[in-house]
Amino acid sequence: MNQENDASYKLLFSAPELVRDLVMGFIPDEWLHGLDYETLEKMPGSYVTDDFRHRADDVVWRVKVGGEWVYLYILIEFQSRVDAFMAVRMMVYVGLMYQDLIRRGDSLDNKRLPPVLPIVLYNGDQKWTAATDIAELIPKVPGLVFNYLPQLKYLLIDENNYTEADLAGLKNLVAAVIRFEHPANGAALIQLIELLNEWLDGNPELKRIFAIWIRAVLLRQSKHALVLPKVNDLKELKMSLAERFDEWAKEYEQKGIEKGEALLLQRQLVRRFGALPNEVVNQIATATTRQLENWGDRVLDAATLDDVFQL
Repeated sequence: MNQENDASYKLLFSAPELVRDLVMGFIPDEWLHGLDYETLEKMPGSYVTDDFRHRADDVVWRVKVGGEWVYLYILIEFQSRVDAFMAVRMMVYVGLMYQDLIRRGDSLDNKRLPPVLPIVLYNGDQKWTAATDIAELIPKVPGLVFNYLPQLKYLLIDENNYTEADLAGLKNLVAAVIRFEHPANGAALIQLIELLNEWLDGNPELKRIFAIWIRAVLLRQSKHALVLPKVNDLKELKMSLAERFDEWAKEYEQKGIEKGEALLLQRQLVRRFGALPNEVVNQIATATTRQLENWGDRVLDAATLDDVFQL
């Protein structure tokens, strides 16, 4: 995931509501569902290793477990491409997080460490084929060495495993995120923005975050061909998109009219003068509506092909 896109996802998942809905909607585990997500706290996610190398801005949350003040740490990584060594990266991230907790004196009683749930949220087009356990990357050997091979799994949430029908029935913010990444058309996108705006009524900050993220997604999907102003509200975004879609519709309609007139002119010219040279075909293909109309008016009276295109 490129840096700009990664930053937009990290902004989105800086909201506790997204982390709650990720767990409740996409992780089938009764114990996790029983936790109190009102206690979610965002933790520092920027670490410096002992050799002063920097690992910046992971998305890390903790949530209280029962009344024992034992924290479950949730580490989320966003991925748009298959990484064969994702398990190694996640092991390193967990290790750095533990190292940072120890350095800050935030380990549990009796020098224990809190449990960590490493999550990879994948939104790429290709099927995820990478190992989800680092043990799968290391050949098995007999004897003593086998007992010391590292093991660490991460939880993969692959957006490709969910259909629009699966997601449409969920009142879940992460389900909406996945739907925004694969809208059927412009109208569906507008409707989804309206729905999200209703869900987030009374939460202007989360509306702002979603508006920024949706704009970033649309710019990425259009390879920055889409022109959208910076917005801070879902209503503003909806209005900007509606205006842009209206412009596109008019452009497509105009192009359709011009294409039809160009084909008609070509057929008329072929009937009058035979096969057309390539330069004439190209000239017609790039002509304006006004030029096509002028040339069409001359077809019946022109003695030669040159007479049609005279200045």
